Amino acid sequence: MVTLKIPVASEDVPQAPRAAPKLVAPEPEHCPGPESQQAGKMDACAGCPNQQICATAPKGPDPDIPLIQARMATVEHKILILSGKGGVGKSTFTSMLAYAFAQSPATQVGVCDIDICGPSIPRMMGVENESIHSSSSGWSPVYVADNLGVMSIQFMLPNQDDAIIWRGPKKNGLIKQFLKDVEWGDLDFLLIDTPPGTSDEHLSINSYLKGSGVDGAVVVTTPQEVSLLDVRKEIDFCRKAGIKVLGIVENMSGFVCPNCEGESQIFHATTGGGRALATEMGIPFLGTVPLDPRIGIACDYGESFFDAYPESPACEGLMNIIRGLRGQMGLPPSQDGVEEMDES
Repeated sequence: MVTLKIPVASEDVPQAPRAAPKLVAPEPEHCPGPESQQAGKMDACAGCPNQQICATAPKGPDPDIPLIQARMATVEHKILILSGKGGVGKSTFTSMLAYAFAQSPATQVGVCDIDICGPSIPRMMGVENESIHSSSSGWSPVYVADNLGVMSIQFMLPNQDDAIIWRGPKKNGLIKQFLKDVEWGDLDFLLIDTPPGTSDEHLSINSYLKGSGVDGAVVVTTPQEVSLLDVRKEIDFCRKAGIKVLGIVENMSGFVCPNCEGESQIFHATTGGGRALATEMGIPFLGTVPLDPRIGIACDYGESFFDAYPESPACEGLMNIIRGLRGQMGLPPSQDGVEEMDES
């Protein structure tokens, strides 16, 4: 069992007034959580030593929601980054999108990594060896740049290769801490990198932020139908959960030769790719990011791809996506300095 290096909370940081029920055994698989309205009543509860404890525990509104809303009051826009399938480059896209937004020094950007079991954002942003610091106002994000902060469970691991073997309730508790205990400060954009699929983390982040307001979700896919199959499920999840889909991004869309910068298709869009899916589902298509091998190099070394390879067509693709995103959120395109970068 991994023991996290969790910062000591200051007495000045508001804490939840209600204690969790004391359980006599670990939560079983598919446990709804001891504070859930369904605690002790679901099929997964049958035979659990905690069943009676959970069934009789106090229920009611989550007392941490007002604390989350207070923290999120200074965050202007909150964007979920989703993917139906793993391996489509969702975290890579999140890191590049964060760097793209942060190209303007006046824009404050945060990245919240809630991929609890596979936290790769710190490595991609060059801060994997950092740790979290606590102050009287809460946990401080790890800053990649003056206007770009990151929070991830990776910063709490005693060893970088330690596996996180947690069930839903424990994951949900840490996600809640990332929202209510982290001093995000005044942010223009908070990008929330989620794990693949539609599971506990997605349900929790949507529930915790419902009162604070989420601008919507960006769904990342690759061109082939095998990826699109799961993206359809992800979009269905968003609609059922009441999350606005800001648009689809097709990642690894063509291969860019680092020598001649010519482009060829590696993953063929046999059914039309992300653009056709967006038309089919009636949602915006934000654009494409070509497969440039230098993106992987930049992520491995924790460098900004925009600073290292500004001439890459992938940078132009990211900037086009930002224009589309800003349009979907009703924001003027000039605020992030996109045009200025394109002209330089």
